[in-house]
Amino acid sequence: MRLASARKVIRLKFPVRSLEIGRSDQLQLEKNLWNDQYVNALLRTDHIQQDVKLRYRGGHTRYYDKKSYEIRIGGRSIHYNVEWDDPTMMRNALSFQFFEKIGVPSPRTRHVYLVVNGVNQGLYLEIEGVDRSFFSKRKVSTSSLLYAINNNANFRLIGESQKPKRSLASGYEVVIGTSKELARISWFVKRINTLKGNRLLAYLKTHLDIPEYLRWLGGAVCTGNYDGFDQNYAIYRKKGSLKYRISPWDYEGTWGRNSYGKLSKIDTVRITGYNGLTQKLLSFPAVRTQYRRTLKQILERHFTLSELAPTITSLHSFLLPALMSDSTRKYSADILVSDRQVFLNYIEKRRELLLRELEKL
Repeated sequence: MRLASARKVIRLKFPVRSLEIGRSDQLQLEKNLWNDQYVNALLRTDHIQQDVKLRYRGGHTRYYDKKSYEIRIGGRSIHYNVEWDDPTMMRNALSFQFFEKIGVPSPRTRHVYLVVNGVNQGLYLEIEGVDRSFFSKRKVSTSSLLYAINNNANFRLIGESQKPKRSLASGYEVVIGTSKELARISWFVKRINTLKGNRLLAYLKTHLDIPEYLRWLGGAVCTGNYDGFDQNYAIYRKKGSLKYRISPWDYEGTWGRNSYGKLSKIDTVRITGYNGLTQKLLSFPAVRTQYRRTLKQILERHFTLSELAPTITSLHSFLLPALMSDSTRKYSADILVSDRQVFLNYIEKRRELLLRELEKL
């Protein structure tokens, strides 16, 4: 669909983001899907035109016909996610809203129409990047920020290959700070895996914001993000602090579906999550009690049908007409309509399961 005709069908409630990519730059992107080098592009939003840097983003989604993008404007990053495996494109948006409500800083989102070189690509999710701008908006000064980009960011000495890691910093990418931050996270991983007893607990209290970490853990457990424990998070330190804090990233495979869009079992994600840091933390009775209290509060105040159903119903109603008319997407009308119930069934059953498991924790 060309831009002129696209504008006729685009509803005013969705903003339009228009990207222009030169032919040589487009070829460079397509030549190697996994080349994370940026190319030049032009972004038009609300009559504002800006020169930007652009690249493809994502994991297995890079093989799809529709691509997701990351753009850089100065020191700020914005992600345009196709959300190809999420029928109603609600899961990332709802997850980040949920994390904000439980006290974990998370990206803001907005559904937009994306036009690339004059061709309407359909509905996308615009996601705020976790970067200097993200923290500046929240009046947080940071000295360190790393992205957990693969399963080696599991806080263990053993990597995803089940062999000792060549570097304990493998799995991380420095966003704010110098290469010294890789040495710092390596030392953190080494210490939590070699210290024992009270020395380990004292180290964790000094180098980790435990209350916020437990809120993040509770959010990942409630939403059921299997891929969110060993990767897909941002880890950072405030200026002048030794304590690491965590924010979530990439929550498409949640709320009853996995990262490929398939319906998932209600018990796929266990109540304690999966990474090495959580295992060390919850080995201490006092921290386990603290997590039990934190998760119970989340389950009672935030992860309830009465709290979430109105938001889900409203967002679903808002998006459904656009999704039904978006010929670029793969899901049938039946799946689009019924996906709202997938959310509601998931919340009801997941909450029941977690409340039962909480008694045994």
